[in-house]
Amino acid sequence: MEGKFTYTPEIPEVFRCRVPLPDTAQAFVINGLVQGGANLPGGVSLAEVSGGGSHIAVEKGVKAPGTLQIIAVRDSSAGTPLNLTHQISVGEDSSFSLLLCSHTLTLDSYSTIDTIALNAGPKSVTEVVVMQNENNNSSHETKFVLNIADSALVKITIVTLHGAKISNEVVAHINGEQASCELNGLCLADGSQEMSTIVNMHHHKPNCHSSQLFKGILDDDARSSFAGKIFVDRDAQKTEAYQANHNLLLKRTAKAFVQPQLVIYADDVKCSHGATSGRLDEEALFYMRSRGIGRDEAKLLQQLAFVNDVLETITNENLKIRLEELVESRLRGEFSHCANCSVNCC
Repeated sequence: MEGKFTYTPEIPEVFRCRVPLPDTAQAFVINGLVQGGANLPGGVSLAEVSGGGSHIAVEKGVKAPGTLQIIAVRDSSAGTPLNLTHQISVGEDSSFSLLLCSHTLTLDSYSTIDTIALNAGPKSVTEVVVMQNENNNSSHETKFVLNIADSALVKITIVTLHGAKISNEVVAHINGEQASCELNGLCLADGSQEMSTIVNMHHHKPNCHSSQLFKGILDDDARSSFAGKIFVDRDAQKTEAYQANHNLLLKRTAKAFVQPQLVIYADDVKCSHGATSGRLDEEALFYMRSRGIGRDEAKLLQQLAFVNDVLETITNENLKIRLEELVESRLRGEFSHCANCSVNCC
C-alpha cells in the first residue's frame, strides 16, 4: 500500500483524521455508504452492502500488507438513526489488519447501530483495532459476531475516546481446534458519558485459547458496565480462557459495574476471571511528588501506566504510538476546551 492519503471530496476541510500512517489504505463510509479512495492490495476487496454497510473479503492465502483503515463519518445530511451490517471474510491461511474509526462532524444527536460479522478461515490471522471518537451527544452500538475456524487467530482492540453513550458487544464462537481469540478494550469517560461492554465467549472445540482485558478510566459522573461470560462446552477440553476487567475511578461520583461469569461443562480446563475498581494510589503519588514531579503530572503518569498493557496489545508499532498520543491528550484534558466541538481533533 502507498503511504499517500486522498480524502474523499465530501469530507470538509476542517476534518482530518490524524491516525493514518504509512502503509495504510483508506476508505470512507459516510452515513453508512461506502465511498471510494482505498488503494487495496491484491486479493482484498471492499464493497457496499445494499441498504448501507460494507463487505470486506480477503482471498485464501493472501498476506495483506499494511493496514486497511475504514473511516466511518456521520454528518447532518443524514441525521436519522442508522442500522448497518458489515461483513468481513478472511480466507484460509490469510492475514489481515483492519483499523475502524468512527467520527461525527456536527453536534447532532446521532444514533448508529453497527453489526460486524467476522468469519476467520482456518490458519488465518486477523487483527482489528477500533477507535471510537464521536461527539458527546451521540449514541453508538457496535456488535461483533466472530466465527473462528481451526488454528485461526482473531485479535480485537477497542479504544473509546469520546461519545455520549457507547455500547460494544462481542459474541465469539471458537469453532475449530487450536484457535485463539484475544479481546482488549480501553474506555475513557467523563462528564455524563455512559460506556458498556458485553462479551460472550463460546469455546466449542478442544485445545483453544481466549483472553479478555478491558480497562476504563472514569471521571465526573461517568458510568461504565462490563458483563463478560465464558462458555466452555463439554467437548472443549484443554481450553484456556482468561478474563479481566479493571477500572480507575477519579471521582467518587464515577461508577463502574462489573459482572464476570464462567459457565464450564468440561473438566480439564484452565479458566479464570478477575475484576477491580479503585482510585489512584496515594502512596505512589506521594512517592513521585517527593521526587519533584507535580501532582497533576503524577496523576497523569499513573493513569498512563494503568492503560499501558491494553495499548501494548496493538502489534502495529506506528499505530500503537499514535493511539498512545491520543490517549495521553485525552487524559491531559487537551480536548476539554472542545466540549462543544463535534470533531475532537483525532
